[in-house]
Amino acid sequence: MDLSDRAGTLLDVSESLFDVPGERAAPEHGLDAVVRRDPGAPLAVRMRPQSLDEVIGQQHLLGPGSPLRRLVEGSGAASVLLYGPPGTGKTTLASLLSQATGRRFEALSALSAGVKEVRAVIDVARRRLSVGEQTVLFIDEVHRFSKTQQDALLAAVENRIVLLVGATTENPSFSVVSPLLSRSLVLQLQSLTPEDIRQVLDRAIADPRGLAGEYAVTDDALDHIVRIAGGDARRALTALEASAESSLDGTVDVELVEASVDKAAVRYDRAGDQHYDVISAFIKSIRGSDVDAALHYLARMLTAGEDPRFIARRLMIHASEDIGMADPMALQTATAAAQVVQLVGLPEAKLALAQATIHLATAPKSGAVTSALGAAMADIAAGKAGAVPPHLRDGHYAGAAALGNAQGYKFPHNAREGVLAQQYPPDDLVGTDYYQPTDHGFEREVGGRLGKLRRIIRGK
Repeated sequence: MDLSDRAGTLLDVSESLFDVPGERAAPEHGLDAVVRRDPGAPLAVRMRPQSLDEVIGQQHLLGPGSPLRRLVEGSGAASVLLYGPPGTGKTTLASLLSQATGRRFEALSALSAGVKEVRAVIDVARRRLSVGEQTVLFIDEVHRFSKTQQDALLAAVENRIVLLVGATTENPSFSVVSPLLSRSLVLQLQSLTPEDIRQVLDRAIADPRGLAGEYAVTDDALDHIVRIAGGDARRALTALEASAESSLDGTVDVELVEASVDKAAVRYDRAGDQHYDVISAFIKSIRGSDVDAALHYLARMLTAGEDPRFIARRLMIHASEDIGMADPMALQTATAAAQVVQLVGLPEAKLALAQATIHLATAPKSGAVTSALGAAMADIAAGKAGAVPPHLRDGHYAGAAALGNAQGYKFPHNAREGVLAQQYPPDDLVGTDYYQPTDHGFEREVGGRLGKLRRIIRGK
């Protein structure tokens, strides 16, 4: 295992500074304190804040009189859903809430707990409550609980048998059942700023719980760690620890960091609102003709493991929706990229997706196709669907002529220009113009030809 793999293992095992699935954090005299005193524990665990004053970031939630501060200080009693990226303080705040209020702290991970475990904790909490002792139930990755599992919490939350603190990296609006959502205070944590991450690192370097001043970390090394952390304190501390353990002389420079941790953090998840936010930013960047931003979001999705078929589908949709006839080749390019994804797969298909992204982002834009179809469908919805003109009806069956169907139809190929005067729409839609080409790209040429076609067809 090389150093970068080891750093990744530390990240997976530690689940540290602020998010520890399944860890039964206790008041300061309990397990949490033992873990922090253990010099062999991961750096991110040892550096977990022990008081509200040590929490870095999230000041929008920790100001005087804020709901979260009131909860942590013991003057609030609402259940809460802490929603935010990894490494931003969800587990820490839950543990501090328990300590500050003197409540017992129970923790479950939605990755391993089922309805049986939930009910067992609630039963214990009910017995404690009968002797005046309250319980904080922390559920990490609560969005992974099924509807049945979430429903099992409702009565206990509503009757305040437990004070629920749920942590999720996904928007609760997408992943938490409505009854539980309505009974909880939803608080969104933000990714830490570069200044916040730098403060976390500086503290870890000097603090006796951390590196205790035994390592000299250069400014360039710190800047690099801040850059790859992506607002995740746990990732930053894991990178610092891996780099320090690789140092032979007590110095950590940027080259050592690069050798120890070779992958930047990606703020993205495939199932929650980040999934929708990033693909939205991707499409809007293409629509806005910012090819560089579009490539950034494409790389972000590919790095995060997004399904390339999903990206290809969105490119095909965008080619018609926002480019259309301004560049008819855009749809062909997007479709070809989708075929490469299907037939070749990753990693080679990344290049086809990038090529399609560049083509679409730099192509002239037009919403005329979208507007035209929308207008036509609006008329249909409004009841404007008159009878098909008789001469256009099917005449390939016995008795059609007797009904007047297909009689008097003029074959356009017999005309010199391949177009002639003839009614095509129902009577109440004659003269209606749905398609209004722009003067962007190929539509400029289409627009000039379209006017002539309409004049001939309508006999004007």
